[in-house]
Order: sequence, then C-alpha cells, then structure tokens
Amino acid sequence: MTYSRRHVLAQLAGLTLGALPWAVQAQTGGRPIRLLVGYTPGGPNDILARIIAPKLAESLKQTVVVENKPGAAGNLASTEVARSPGDGLTLLLGSAGPNAISPAVYPNFPFDPVKDIAPVSMVAQVPSVLAVRANLDVKSVADLVKLARAQPGQLTFASSGSGSTLHLAGELFKQQARVFILHIPYRGTVPAAQDVAAGNVDMIFGALPSVMPLVRAGKLRALAVTTPRRSAAFADLPTIAEAGAGFGLEKYEVSPWFGVFAPGATPPEVQERYSAAVRQAVADPAVAEQLARQGAEATTNTPAEFRRRLQDEIAKWAAVVKFANVKPD
Repeated sequence: MTYSRRHVLAQLAGLTLGALPWAVQAQTGGRPIRLLVGYTPGGPNDILARIIAPKLAESLKQTVVVENKPGAAGNLASTEVARSPGDGLTLLLGSAGPNAISPAVYPNFPFDPVKDIAPVSMVAQVPSVLAVRANLDVKSVADLVKLARAQPGQLTFASSGSGSTLHLAGELFKQQARVFILHIPYRGTVPAAQDVAAGNVDMIFGALPSVMPLVRAGKLRALAVTTPRRSAAFADLPTIAEAGAGFGLEKYEVSPWFGVFAPGATPPEVQERYSAAVRQAVADPAVAEQLARQGAEATTNTPAEFRRRLQDEIAKWAAVVKFANVKPD
C-alpha cells in the first residue's frame, strides 16, 4: 500500500493534536491555565476569550479560567503576561491596541512587545466602519474628503479613546486623505457612536457590531469599512480604499484583530502546542458561529505568521503615532 505525501502529513498532524493534551499537561502539571483579559467583562476581548476558553479546555483536557485584569488601556494584563514565567500557565487574549499601538503611545512602555510576549495565534478580526451622522450632507467617502478639505478643522470624529485602534484609524485617514478633522475621544465605542447619532459629533470610526444597529435605525449613515475586503455581513458597503480612490486612500487599511499571547519565556514547542489548540478551537463550527454573531471573522495563524503581523503593525502604527503626535489620555 502506498501513501501520498498529503496523507502522511495528515497522519502526522493527527498525531500532533492527539499528543497535545499530554504535552501541555506535562508542561503545566495539570494546573489551571489563566487566560487574562485586559478589560472589564462584556467588552470584545472578554467576549472572545469566553467563547474560545471552553474549547481550549476541551482540546487541552485542562481547565482554562478567564481572568479580567483591566487597567492602563489593556496594558496591565499584557505587562503581567510579559513578566510571567514560561510555564504554560498564563495566556493573554490581546488585541491591536495594547499589543501593537501602545508601545508607541506610552512613554517608557514596560516591556518589549516583540521579545517579552509571544504571539500564539490570532482568533478573530472585527471589521470597523466609517459612519457619519444622518443629517450630515455626505453620501460617500469622496463627499467626506471634499467637505473636509473645504472646511479644514470644522469636522469632528469620535473614537473609543486616545491611542485606540479606532483613534488611529481616523488619524491614518487624515494623513492619507490630507485633511484636518478634530478628534473627540470617548471611553468606548458605544458612547462615541451614540453621540454621533445625537448629532454632537460628525463621524466615527467604530467597531461594526457597535455602529451598525444605529445605521439600521437611520441614526448614522455608513460610508465604508476600514478593512481591505468588504464585510460578508454588509457586502454592499465598500472599503475605504475602494471608495476613496483618487483621494489618497487607495492603500488605506485598518483591520482590528484579537489573538492569544504567551509569556516570551515560553518554550517555542509549547507556543506551537497552544497555537494548535487555538486553531482547533476556532475551527469548531459552533465557535465560528458565536464569533460571527459578535460581528467577528474567525482568523487564525501560526506563531511565526502572527509575529510577522505584529511586527508589521508595530512599525505601521508607530509612524502614525509620530505623525499625529498622539498622546495617551
């Protein structure tokens, strides 16, 4: 009997996943694994952590406990994980804000975002949308750029907070479109979107799940998504790169992501084992469905792929932070 290369690789993959629980338990002694979240319960990081935790526990045959450690814009939990021993007992459900943007925003950042914390696998991406108040005479991204150029400093945009991913989404838009729009920071996307809907601010770069209910209610007008591809849930909505062609926005892309990290001291083989467990969890149809209900798109990768993505984003956002002179709250 002969075996194809694909068949052999599939068998080896099966053996690897089959050995995963034993290998992790040998590393951790069967003790519970803490999955830290840098925000209060109910936010996107917390929701995604609680979606994947049961499947991680099932894959690893080990208890996974979600632990909220809010503070310092998500940096408190990230710092604890970065300083934890590599014993496999501590993980982080991180995101672009604290893990790729904060190192450029906060002076004397407490750890090296590439060496001291290890990317394990992404979990999901959540499309964001550019929307304007319903009574603003703007129907497209092109209209918005023209109006902003005609009235420099007169338009305002809301975000979920200074130094957040969606604050920098606005700053990147301003930089590429060569416009001046005043930033108004809020403590979260929901109050920001509500104030735009009330007519107090002109526009918002906001997470799609928080913004679209107001769009459906006619209180906001969605112009485009920030991601490089259209959202499957709103296929008629163009990307900013599409809609802003001819206005300097052809390469515009902001793709907020969430992923699992381990302490930098974690041995590479353990990082790989956890990565396999995360990818297995996210591949479960029930998990993918739960993510979709949150407006998230299931997205995984290997530690090496995730590290490259992280390094690219750290460099990208450092340049935007410097250009816009972004300061923390």
